[in-house]
Amino acid sequence: MHYRAYQKHIRTSPRKLRLVVDSIRGQSPSEALATLKFLKKRAAGPILKVLKQAIGNAKDQRVKEEDLKFVKLEVEEGPTLKRWQPIARGRAHRILKRTSHIKIILSSKSSKSSKGK
Repeated sequence: MHYRAYQKHIRTSPRKLRLVVDSIRGQSPSEALATLKFLKKRAAGPILKVLKQAIGNAKDQRVKEEDLKFVKLEVEEGPTLKRWQPIARGRAHRILKRTSHIKIILSSKSSKSSKGK
């Protein structure tokens, strides 16, 4: 069974969030929690929050944290806020304020072994 958590419209660019997600890719969710707590990146905060939500969703279904593994870790691009900044001689420069969507899907390790029986 899959346990999901989403967070949308995070005011951090997807590129910055993907750096953090790539650093925890390949780890177990409990190892990823420990890594994210001590990572000195501002983008680690929202990812840590979503990961805790996904683990909490699994615990509601009475699944142990040690039995979980990552199925999908995605950072997608959200809507971009377009702003402008005045410059010399009445001109304007465009400022793009990017947003992100985080998607984390966990699965229990024992669910695949029980399907084979």
